[in-house]
Amino acid sequence: MANKITKEELLELKTKEDLLKLLSGKQVSISKIERTLAYEKDLRYLQMELVKLQNWVMKNKKKVMIIFEGRDAAGKGGSIRRFVEHLNPRSMRVVALNKPTELERGQWYFRRYVKELPQPGEIVFFDRSWYNRAVVEPVMGFCSEEQYKTFLKQVTEFEQMLMEEGVEIIKFWFSIDKEVQMARFTSRKTDPLKLWKISPVDEKGQELWDRYSHFKEEMFTHTHTMVSPWTIIHANNKKVARLESMRYILSKFDYDGKEDALTYLNPDPNIVMRYQRLNHLNA
Repeated sequence: MANKITKEELLELKTKEDLLKLLSGKQVSISKIERTLAYEKDLRYLQMELVKLQNWVMKNKKKVMIIFEGRDAAGKGGSIRRFVEHLNPRSMRVVALNKPTELERGQWYFRRYVKELPQPGEIVFFDRSWYNRAVVEPVMGFCSEEQYKTFLKQVTEFEQMLMEEGVEIIKFWFSIDKEVQMARFTSRKTDPLKLWKISPVDEKGQELWDRYSHFKEEMFTHTHTMVSPWTIIHANNKKVARLESMRYILSKFDYDGKEDALTYLNPDPNIVMRYQRLNHLNA
Protein backbone atom coordinates (compact mmCIF):
# COMPACT_ATOMS: atom_id res chain seq x y z
CA MET A 1 0.00 0.00 0.00
CA ALA A 2 3.07 2.23 0.17
CA ASN A 3 2.58 3.34 -3.42
CA LYS A 4 -1.07 4.25 -2.94
CA ILE A 5 -1.83 7.97 -3.30
CA THR A 6 -4.11 9.25 -0.57
CA LYS A 7 -6.81 11.89 -0.81
CA GLU A 8 -4.90 14.03 1.66
CA GLU A 9 -1.79 13.97 -0.52
CA LEU A 10 -3.79 15.05 -3.57
CA LEU A 11 -5.38 17.92 -1.67
CA GLU A 12 -1.93 19.21 -0.73
CA LEU A 13 -0.83 19.50 -4.38
CA LYS A 14 -0.46 23.08 -5.58
CA THR A 15 1.59 22.81 -8.78
CA LYS A 16 2.32 20.34 -11.56
CA GLU A 17 5.82 19.99 -10.13
CA ASP A 18 4.28 18.86 -6.82
CA LEU A 19 2.39 16.16 -8.72
CA LEU A 20 5.53 14.92 -10.44
CA LYS A 21 7.39 14.79 -7.12
CA LEU A 22 4.56 12.84 -5.50
CA LEU A 23 4.33 10.30 -8.34
CA SER A 24 8.10 9.85 -8.42
CA GLY A 25 8.10 9.11 -4.70
CA LYS A 26 5.40 6.47 -5.25
CA GLN A 27 7.55 4.73 -7.88
CA VAL A 28 4.95 5.43 -10.57
CA SER A 29 6.10 5.77 -14.20
CA ILE A 30 5.83 9.45 -15.03
CA SER A 31 7.43 9.61 -18.49
CA LYS A 32 4.11 10.17 -20.26
CA ILE A 33 3.06 12.80 -17.72
CA GLU A 34 6.43 14.54 -18.12
CA ARG A 35 6.02 14.64 -21.89
CA THR A 36 2.52 16.09 -21.55
CA LEU A 37 3.68 18.76 -19.10
CA ALA A 38 6.64 19.64 -21.33
CA TYR A 39 4.27 19.99 -24.29
CA GLU A 40 1.90 22.23 -22.34
CA LYS A 41 4.79 24.39 -21.12
CA ASP A 42 6.24 24.77 -24.62
CA LEU A 43 2.79 25.45 -26.07
CA ARG A 44 2.21 28.24 -23.57
CA TYR A 45 5.56 29.87 -24.34
CA LEU A 46 4.92 29.69 -28.09
CA GLN A 47 1.42 31.11 -27.67
CA MET A 48 2.96 34.01 -25.75
CA GLU A 49 5.18 34.64 -28.77
CA LEU A 50 2.17 34.50 -31.10
CA VAL A 51 0.56 37.26 -29.06
CA LYS A 52 3.71 39.35 -29.54
CA LEU A 53 3.64 38.59 -33.25
CA GLN A 54 0.00 39.65 -33.51
CA ASN A 55 0.74 42.93 -31.74
CA TRP A 56 3.58 43.56 -34.22
CA VAL A 57 1.30 42.75 -37.17
CA MET A 58 -1.32 45.17 -35.83
CA LYS A 59 1.21 47.91 -35.12
CA ASN A 60 2.81 47.68 -38.57
CA LYS A 61 -0.40 47.07 -40.55
CA LYS A 62 0.89 43.80 -41.94
CA LYS A 63 -1.39 41.42 -43.84
CA VAL A 64 -0.72 37.79 -43.00
CA MET A 65 -2.56 34.70 -44.20
CA ILE A 66 -1.69 31.15 -43.17
CA ILE A 67 -3.10 28.29 -45.24
CA PHE A 68 -3.56 24.88 -43.60
CA GLU A 69 -3.94 22.07 -46.10
CA GLY A 70 -3.60 18.31 -45.83
CA ARG A 71 -5.54 15.09 -45.96
CA ASP A 72 -8.62 14.61 -43.82
CA ALA A 73 -7.71 14.00 -40.15
CA ALA A 74 -4.22 15.47 -40.60
CA GLY A 75 -4.72 17.76 -37.59
CA LYS A 76 -5.25 21.08 -39.35
CA GLY A 77 -8.21 22.21 -37.25
CA GLY A 78 -6.61 21.25 -33.94
CA SER A 79 -3.46 23.15 -34.82
CA ILE A 80 -5.43 26.25 -35.80
CA ARG A 81 -7.28 26.15 -32.47
CA ARG A 82 -3.98 26.23 -30.59
CA PHE A 83 -2.68 29.04 -32.78
CA VAL A 84 -5.65 31.32 -32.09
CA GLU A 85 -6.46 30.31 -28.50
CA HIS A 86 -5.02 33.46 -26.92
CA LEU A 87 -5.02 35.88 -29.85
CA ASN A 88 -7.07 39.07 -30.01
CA PRO A 89 -10.21 38.18 -32.03
CA ARG A 90 -10.49 41.77 -33.28
CA SER A 91 -7.46 41.35 -35.53
CA MET A 92 -7.60 37.64 -36.29
CA ARG A 93 -10.02 35.39 -38.20
CA VAL A 94 -10.37 31.70 -39.02
CA VAL A 95 -11.81 31.01 -42.47
CA ALA A 96 -13.37 27.60 -43.14
CA LEU A 97 -15.72 27.99 -46.09
CA ASN A 98 -18.57 25.62 -46.88
CA LYS A 99 -18.99 24.20 -50.37
CA PRO A 100 -19.79 26.89 -52.98
CA THR A 101 -23.37 28.05 -53.42
CA GLU A 102 -25.09 27.86 -56.79
CA LEU A 103 -24.29 31.56 -57.31
CA GLU A 104 -20.63 31.10 -56.36
CA ARG A 105 -20.25 28.17 -58.75
CA GLY A 106 -21.00 30.56 -61.61
CA GLN A 107 -18.41 33.11 -60.51
CA TRP A 108 -14.64 33.31 -60.90
CA TYR A 109 -13.31 30.57 -58.65
CA PHE A 110 -11.16 32.84 -56.47
CA ARG A 111 -13.88 35.44 -55.88
CA ARG A 112 -15.30 33.97 -52.67
CA TYR A 113 -11.79 33.81 -51.19
CA VAL A 114 -10.88 37.38 -52.10
CA LYS A 115 -13.35 38.84 -49.60
CA GLU A 116 -11.72 36.73 -46.86
CA LEU A 117 -8.21 38.08 -47.40
CA PRO A 118 -6.52 39.81 -44.43
CA GLN A 119 -7.01 43.51 -43.83
CA PRO A 120 -4.01 45.63 -42.77
CA GLY A 121 -3.03 44.59 -39.24
CA GLU A 122 -4.79 41.21 -39.44
CA ILE A 123 -3.83 37.53 -39.43
CA VAL A 124 -6.20 35.14 -41.20
CA PHE A 125 -6.02 31.36 -40.78
CA PHE A 126 -7.46 29.35 -43.66
CA ASP A 127 -8.72 25.88 -42.69
CA ARG A 128 -8.48 24.66 -46.29
CA SER A 129 -8.39 27.21 -49.07
CA TRP A 130 -8.56 27.67 -52.82
CA TYR A 131 -6.36 24.56 -52.99
CA ASN A 132 -9.53 22.48 -52.66
CA ARG A 133 -9.56 22.72 -56.44
CA ALA A 134 -6.07 21.23 -56.66
CA VAL A 135 -6.75 18.03 -54.69
CA VAL A 136 -10.16 17.39 -53.12
CA GLU A 137 -12.30 18.56 -56.04
CA PRO A 138 -10.59 16.58 -58.82
CA VAL A 139 -10.30 13.49 -56.60
CA MET A 140 -14.01 13.57 -55.77
CA GLY A 141 -15.18 14.71 -59.20
CA PHE A 142 -16.42 18.09 -57.91
CA CYS A 143 -14.82 20.01 -60.79
CA SER A 144 -14.22 19.42 -64.48
CA GLU A 145 -10.81 18.74 -65.99
CA GLU A 146 -10.96 22.14 -67.67
CA GLN A 147 -11.70 23.89 -64.34
CA TYR A 148 -8.80 22.00 -62.73
CA LYS A 149 -6.33 22.97 -65.47
CA THR A 150 -7.50 26.60 -65.40
CA PHE A 151 -6.90 26.72 -61.66
CA LEU A 152 -3.34 25.45 -62.00
CA LYS A 153 -2.66 28.14 -64.62
CA GLN A 154 -4.13 30.98 -62.54
CA VAL A 155 -3.18 30.20 -58.94
CA THR A 156 0.50 31.13 -59.04
CA GLU A 157 -0.30 34.44 -60.77
CA PHE A 158 -3.06 35.08 -58.23
CA GLU A 159 -0.68 34.51 -55.33
CA GLN A 160 1.97 36.64 -57.01
CA MET A 161 -0.51 39.54 -57.18
CA LEU A 162 -1.41 39.11 -53.52
CA MET A 163 2.25 39.17 -52.53
CA GLU A 164 2.77 42.34 -54.58
CA GLU A 165 -0.10 43.90 -52.64
CA GLY A 166 1.69 43.16 -49.38
CA VAL A 167 -0.07 39.96 -48.36
CA GLU A 168 2.28 37.50 -46.64
CA ILE A 169 1.18 33.97 -47.63
CA ILE A 170 2.35 30.90 -45.71
CA LYS A 171 1.22 27.54 -47.08
CA PHE A 172 1.29 24.47 -44.82
CA TRP A 173 0.67 20.89 -45.91
CA PHE A 174 0.09 18.61 -42.90
CA SER A 175 1.35 15.18 -43.96
CA ILE A 176 0.26 11.90 -42.33
CA ASP A 177 0.62 8.19 -43.07
CA LYS A 178 -2.30 6.11 -44.30
CA GLU A 179 -2.36 4.05 -41.10
CA VAL A 180 -2.49 7.19 -38.96
CA GLN A 181 -5.42 8.55 -40.96
CA MET A 182 -7.31 5.27 -40.49
CA ALA A 183 -6.71 5.32 -36.74
CA ARG A 184 -7.98 8.91 -36.52
CA PHE A 185 -11.10 8.08 -38.55
CA THR A 186 -11.81 5.21 -36.15
CA SER A 187 -11.37 7.56 -33.17
CA ARG A 188 -13.86 10.01 -34.69
CA LYS A 189 -16.47 7.29 -35.10
CA THR A 190 -16.20 6.18 -31.47
CA ASP A 191 -16.00 9.63 -29.86
CA PRO A 192 -19.38 11.41 -29.62
CA LEU A 193 -17.57 14.77 -29.48
CA LYS A 194 -15.93 14.09 -32.85
CA LEU A 195 -18.83 12.61 -34.80
CA TRP A 196 -19.47 15.94 -36.53
CA LYS A 197 -16.08 15.64 -38.21
CA ILE A 198 -17.08 12.54 -40.19
CA SER A 199 -18.30 13.23 -43.74
CA PRO A 200 -18.76 11.22 -46.95
CA VAL A 201 -15.51 12.78 -48.22
CA ASP A 202 -13.71 11.44 -45.15
CA GLU A 203 -15.06 7.97 -45.80
CA LYS A 204 -13.41 8.05 -49.24
CA GLY A 205 -10.05 9.14 -47.87
CA GLN A 206 -8.65 5.65 -47.44
CA GLU A 207 -10.23 4.19 -50.56
CA LEU A 208 -8.87 6.98 -52.74
CA TRP A 209 -5.50 7.38 -50.96
CA ASP A 210 -3.39 6.87 -54.08
CA ARG A 211 -5.55 9.24 -56.13
CA TYR A 212 -5.15 11.90 -53.44
CA SER A 213 -1.39 11.31 -53.53
CA HIS A 214 -1.30 11.83 -57.29
CA PHE A 215 -3.12 15.16 -57.19
CA LYS A 216 -1.16 16.30 -54.15
CA GLU A 217 2.11 15.80 -56.02
CA GLU A 218 0.71 17.57 -59.08
CA MET A 219 -0.26 20.50 -56.85
CA PHE A 220 3.22 20.75 -55.39
CA THR A 221 4.84 20.52 -58.82
CA HIS A 222 2.73 23.35 -60.25
CA THR A 223 2.31 25.66 -57.25
CA HIS A 224 5.51 25.45 -55.20
CA THR A 225 7.32 28.66 -56.15
CA MET A 226 10.08 30.82 -54.72
CA VAL A 227 7.50 33.51 -54.01
CA SER A 228 4.90 31.18 -52.48
CA PRO A 229 6.50 27.88 -51.39
CA TRP A 230 4.87 24.89 -49.71
CA THR A 231 6.04 23.97 -46.22
CA ILE A 232 5.49 20.34 -45.26
CA ILE A 233 4.63 19.49 -41.64
CA HIS A 234 5.09 15.84 -40.69
CA ALA A 235 1.97 15.44 -38.58
CA ASN A 236 1.77 11.80 -37.44
CA ASN A 237 2.29 13.24 -33.95
CA LYS A 238 -0.32 15.98 -33.54
CA LYS A 239 1.32 17.72 -30.60
CA VAL A 240 4.72 17.89 -32.26
CA ALA A 241 3.13 19.19 -35.48
CA ARG A 242 1.38 21.99 -33.57
CA LEU A 243 4.52 23.14 -31.81
CA GLU A 244 6.77 22.97 -34.86
CA SER A 245 4.32 24.77 -37.15
CA MET A 246 4.15 27.55 -34.56
CA ARG A 247 7.93 27.73 -34.45
CA TYR A 248 8.03 28.03 -38.22
CA ILE A 249 5.60 30.95 -38.28
CA LEU A 250 7.46 32.74 -35.50
CA SER A 251 10.81 32.18 -37.22
CA LYS A 252 9.51 33.99 -40.32
CA PHE A 253 9.02 37.40 -38.69
CA ASP A 254 11.26 39.85 -36.81
CA TYR A 255 8.63 40.99 -34.34
CA ASP A 256 9.16 43.09 -31.22
CA GLY A 257 10.34 41.14 -28.16
CA LYS A 258 11.36 38.05 -30.11
CA GLU A 259 14.76 38.01 -28.42
CA ASP A 260 13.07 37.49 -25.03
CA ALA A 261 11.34 34.24 -25.98
CA LEU A 262 11.36 31.59 -23.25
CA THR A 263 11.63 28.73 -25.75
CA TYR A 264 13.51 28.16 -28.99
CA LEU A 265 11.82 29.37 -32.17
CA ASN A 266 13.62 27.48 -34.92
CA PRO A 267 11.57 24.52 -36.18
CA ASP A 268 12.88 20.97 -36.25
CA PRO A 269 14.07 20.37 -39.86
CA ASN A 270 13.02 16.72 -39.57
CA ILE A 271 9.42 17.81 -38.94
CA VAL A 272 9.20 21.01 -40.99
CA MET A 273 10.70 21.27 -44.46
CA ARG A 274 10.24 22.99 -47.79
CA TYR A 275 8.69 20.86 -50.51
CA GLN A 276 11.81 20.87 -52.69
CA ARG A 277 13.89 19.40 -49.83
CA LEU A 278 11.28 16.69 -49.20
CA ASN A 279 11.20 15.94 -52.90
CA HIS A 280 14.99 15.65 -52.94
CA LEU A 281 14.97 13.27 -49.95
CA ASN A 282 12.34 11.08 -51.62
CA ALA A 283 14.14 11.00 -54.97
